[in-house]
Amino acid sequence: MYLIGLTGGIASGKSTVARRLAEHGAIIIDADVVSREVVAPGTPALAAIAAQFGLGLLDANGALDRSKLGAIVFGNSEQLEELNAIVHPAVKARTAELLAGAKAENPDAVIVYDVPLLVEADVAHNYAEIVVTSAPEDIRVQRMIELRGMTDEAARARIRAQAPESKRLAIADVVIDTGGELQHTLDQVDAFWARVGS
Repeated sequence: MYLIGLTGGIASGKSTVARRLAEHGAIIIDADVVSREVVAPGTPALAAIAAQFGLGLLDANGALDRSKLGAIVFGNSEQLEELNAIVHPAVKARTAELLAGAKAENPDAVIVYDVPLLVEADVAHNYAEIVVTSAPEDIRVQRMIELRGMTDEAARARIRAQAPESKRLAIADVVIDTGGELQHTLDQVDAFWARVGS
């Protein structure tokens, strides 16, 4: 099993890179999907979030209202830390299950763990390589405004809530520049795959 950690700040093009790697045959484990799974109704993590932050964060169906939770924790480092202390261990355990399953199915698989908060979560997987997607902050803010309907202020607050770019770049084995044209990004991914996927 060849395990690649894929990370990058919000709106830095991780999804584009992950999709391209999947097209080449990589198995993608998406930490965002896993993090939604572990806070689904009836899970211990959701019960812990409700106990910590209040039952008002649950909708009529007992599901987590992520936007209400986001409004509480983003921009408040202490509360974000409390949330991470609940969610990260649950994500780590579920990810370990998924990795074991993928390895059992195909011991030679190239597995990409797409984890936006790799630096923040300090998850000690045995990565063969860490790939970081990188784009200038202004481009990332513009993407959040256009694609997610966020305000400039909200977008920058979300960026500030994550680790600084310098910390991500410090752990990178490979940096994919996603600040230019789409084809430029895809060409870099293709070149990376030519090296690790054969």
